Amino acid sequence: MKGQAHRHFQPFGQIPTYRDEKIEIFESGAIVLHICETNCVLVPTDPAARIRAVQWLISALNSVEPWVMQLAVVDVFEAGHDWSRSRRPKVLNDLHARLKDLSDAIGDKMTLDGDAFTFGDLMMVSVLGGLRGTGVLDSHVALAAYVARGEARPAHQKAMADHLAVFSDTSPSEERQPGARA
Repeated sequence: MKGQAHRHFQPFGQIPTYRDEKIEIFESGAIVLHICETNCVLVPTDPAARIRAVQWLISALNSVEPWVMQLAVVDVFEAGHDWSRSRRPKVLNDLHARLKDLSDAIGDKMTLDGDAFTFGDLMMVSVLGGLRGTGVLDSHVALAAYVARGEARPAHQKAMADHLAVFSDTSPSEERQPGARA
């Protein structure tokens, strides 16, 4: 990831990246949007609904993920530092406030925009999946149910199985997106 060849393609040396016969892109939001639009899946046909799905995809990455990542920083990446332990209560308070806002926005809807699961939901469920095992979602019952619905989708289960297979002796399924790079 930090090698010159990868940095030529992804200047920050990060993953995920994606390549197919036509394009080479980085950033998870761009990749999700490209794959969904290319395969005509999870893309609302109504222009207003489509732009709301875009809004939720960007919201997941810009308005929710930074708070989720702050918890990962204090609990995992910088856990051994005294400042992490003292910062954790503030991080949790901020995260819970953001999750309450999100939960209130979803209300009793099945998805972010009503009934249809879109690429915006796909990204939001992915971001919120970063809280798995932390217990943070336990106090946001409706939000936890929303994440559970998203993770129960067969496509999500297959994608996670393929992803986790990279870290085990089993190989990913044959149906993996051609050209996807880890």
